[in-house]
Amino acid sequence: MRIRVASACAGVAVAIALAGCGSSAKPTSSASAGSSASASQTTPVLPPAVDQLAAAEQPSLAQFPPANGRTLQQLGALVKASAQFGAATGTFTPGTRRVAFALNASSGALIYAPTAVYIASSPTTPAEGPFLAPADPMSVDPQYRSKQNSGPGGIQAIYAAQVPVAHKGTYTVLSLTRTAGGLIGAPGEIAVAGSSPIPDVGQRPPAIATDTSATVHHDTSLLTTRIPPEDMQAVSLDQVLGKQPIALLFSTPQLCISKVCGPVTDIAVQLQHQFGNQIAFIHEEVYVNNQPSKGLRPQLHAFHLETEPWLFTINRSGVIVARLEGAFGINELRQALETALR
Repeated sequence: MRIRVASACAGVAVAIALAGCGSSAKPTSSASAGSSASASQTTPVLPPAVDQLAAAEQPSLAQFPPANGRTLQQLGALVKASAQFGAATGTFTPGTRRVAFALNASSGALIYAPTAVYIASSPTTPAEGPFLAPADPMSVDPQYRSKQNSGPGGIQAIYAAQVPVAHKGTYTVLSLTRTAGGLIGAPGEIAVAGSSPIPDVGQRPPAIATDTSATVHHDTSLLTTRIPPEDMQAVSLDQVLGKQPIALLFSTPQLCISKVCGPVTDIAVQLQHQFGNQIAFIHEEVYVNNQPSKGLRPQLHAFHLETEPWLFTINRSGVIVARLEGAFGINELRQALETALR
């Protein structure tokens, strides 16, 4: 397999658009955003090209070749088929960072099987890895599924690996997926900036006011675009910051430029029923008055966010303990919530 670097979001455009790939900073119009959301729900969904989700949730290092000084080009020569790497994260600074992604066959159908990631500064330099990328289910129980969630038949899970990036620059990545027919390879790249203004783990978030029923004069349609509405606006962030654990979600289920705001909001709704008596769940919509033509809400500007969705969990001391960009599944969110309770 010859490594050819594609754009960070190349694979996503085939079947799903994952946040981190599209900015919400420059919407063309409310109508276009609404029609895009509608189209995402009516587009026929292909069955998975490889459907081994249970195995994909529990990959093991023994399933993947060690790097042993080999380059990504050399590791790519081991694969029997290729796939498209659809990045779900786009914000990276030096450190160990979450790389989330989907895998698509050439038909656009999604691939679910045990997967790991390798990374190098170029396709021809020694690679690091494998870094396991377990698939995290994105489905919810039927009672928590909104109208903006395609449910069964849509994206079933998202892959995510914790990958070390030592310095700023562009890195080439290669995912290898173990199937009965051999390894499937998918190349991509990530761009690492020297710094980012977005609040990170270990930092304190801005003590801003988030929207509640009172701030929108009890107009629920301005609080959330989810259908049916969720109940995550009882308190403002500045009222509970430093007093109790918080799960703060920025998403717009109906107007999302990506197609995952609905599913990740539903995941938060389901876990709110488990953790809601211990953690304050806060959902903030993305656009002023839910109209893309009016731009981003001031809360997103305060966090320096230009894409959606984003999830922050904050402990009772007011410190961010987990940060999830773009698509995430129920296991990652549950872990983030449990970390906030420690």
